Amino acid sequence: MTRIFATLATLLALALPVSAAELGDDGLHKPEWLRDTFKDLRDDLAEANAEGKRLLVIWEQRGCIYCSKMHEEVFPDPAINGLIRDNYFVVQLNLFGDVEVTDFDGTALPEKEMAQRWGVVFTPTMMFFPQEVTEGQTAQQAAIVSMPGAFGKGTTGALLTWVKDKEYESGEHFQKYLARTLVVPGQ
Repeated sequence: MTRIFATLATLLALALPVSAAELGDDGLHKPEWLRDTFKDLRDDLAEANAEGKRLLVIWEQRGCIYCSKMHEEVFPDPAINGLIRDNYFVVQLNLFGDVEVTDFDGTALPEKEMAQRWGVVFTPTMMFFPQEVTEGQTAQQAAIVSMPGAFGKGTTGALLTWVKDKEYESGEHFQKYLARTLVVPGQ
């Protein structure tokens, strides 16, 4: 009987979504898969590569309702959470923050100035990077794709998969990939 109860409890736990991330002192969500780094993208990329993961920078801001939507509804989904945990090295930056960030080209600026340099104007914005960055490139130049906005589970999962599987190397635009792979309920 105890064994049956333990099995049922395990199955129930696996069926439930992962809980939303806690807020940090800076007012930003802090999921378990988030990396606390020195914010030097050259080092972050090297560490991501050493772990066999892709570097993902996510820009957020205190009080962002769209960031909350992602952390409460999308990222906790078991499939999406698993994609992130297994395949991504995630560094969070604050759109209006003062923490120093070092770009791939060696330029060091506070987060809020780096956001301006990279053209980030909306949160959340997810920036995905290749495994190798050409010397002298900025993050804005090196990014495979920058996705501003909160999207649903289908689009987010497809984007994470598109980058993970290097589908961008085929030349297929993400929107065409999404249309081809997105499963629409009832069809």
